[in-house]
Amino acid sequence: MSYRILISGGGTGGHVYPAIAIADAIRDLSPDSAILFAGTRNKMEWIAVPKAGYEIRQITISGLQRRFTFSNVLLPFKLALSLMQSRNIIRTFKPEAVICTGGYVSGPIGWMASKMGIPVFLQEQNGYPGWTTRKLSKNATIIFTAFEAAGKYLPVSKIMLCGNPTRKELRVHAVAEAKAHYGFSSERKTLLILGGSGGAKPINDAIASNISDLHDKLDLQIIWQSGERYLETIREVVDKNNYKHLRLFSFVDNMPFAYSAADLVISRAGASICSELMVTGTPSVLVPSPYVAGDHQTKNAEAMQDGGASVMLRDDELKSKLVSQIQELLNDSEKLHRMSEAALAMAKPEAATTIAKEVMRIIDQSKEAA
Repeated sequence: MSYRILISGGGTGGHVYPAIAIADAIRDLSPDSAILFAGTRNKMEWIAVPKAGYEIRQITISGLQRRFTFSNVLLPFKLALSLMQSRNIIRTFKPEAVICTGGYVSGPIGWMASKMGIPVFLQEQNGYPGWTTRKLSKNATIIFTAFEAAGKYLPVSKIMLCGNPTRKELRVHAVAEAKAHYGFSSERKTLLILGGSGGAKPINDAIASNISDLHDKLDLQIIWQSGERYLETIREVVDKNNYKHLRLFSFVDNMPFAYSAADLVISRAGASICSELMVTGTPSVLVPSPYVAGDHQTKNAEAMQDGGASVMLRDDELKSKLVSQIQELLNDSEKLHRMSEAALAMAKPEAATTIAKEVMRIIDQSKEAA
């Protein structure tokens, strides 16, 4: 059987990479299926989706800013345009199902699809669902969730708990091969610093304040993803010193090598990152962002910590506790091993395949009924 499926999700890696993972699972199960993405031109999906081998069409939409901006004035016009674009994409592509993984771009596509009688499937990464998921949930066919807590905010009868889809290429490489990719020694401990696709200023500031201790005193090899907006400021700090075992990136493209090289990860606690840490079995220190809806990153980090896979630190603890926490963990190989095993035990590596199969099953049922 082949299928025609439209997928929408964007803005951050937390929405984009689960969408790509689902598309890959559909393609693996049904290579002849037609898959099309809808996304925003100035967001990361516009680069990540074609790189993954899929076509993407443009939707012009943005979120409401909390302060008065000219962008807010234009929002009604952008919304009207996005609905027209969505209708045009659906009419020309003729999807049998629409899958929305979140972000503002999913709103017009999901709403228009439901009005045109197309089954809409939602995939929610967090325990506290995003605004778009909550608004679309009433008309959704199935809502795929990763945390039981999401059931408090969504129609329970439509929920299917299956975990977060993760990229299939996140297979673990040999440690020596992965460290050699960065010009590192296989004998030294490696620290991977992540702040989400946009970077995290509190993490960057804490690392910058303690970089000499981490690099020189602890003798660590460091892979540092700073985010584009912070790159030049951090580069100035790095360039003043000869940190020969530090690799600085605005964004890490090759995450399989990064995870495989890492003995420990410092990261925000977005749902997708947490799922990737589980699948790769990577020990972590999680620093939940306090600026997200429903404080969902704290819930993610607490779940990882309770499961034994992570240690949680707050933003205001970073500068004072970060170095000692990293040193304590990296000096305890047995604890790192237990954390890795705990992360793997929490993983749901088949989530993308489970979602793909369920979407196909519903489409098949619809065809048989017709």
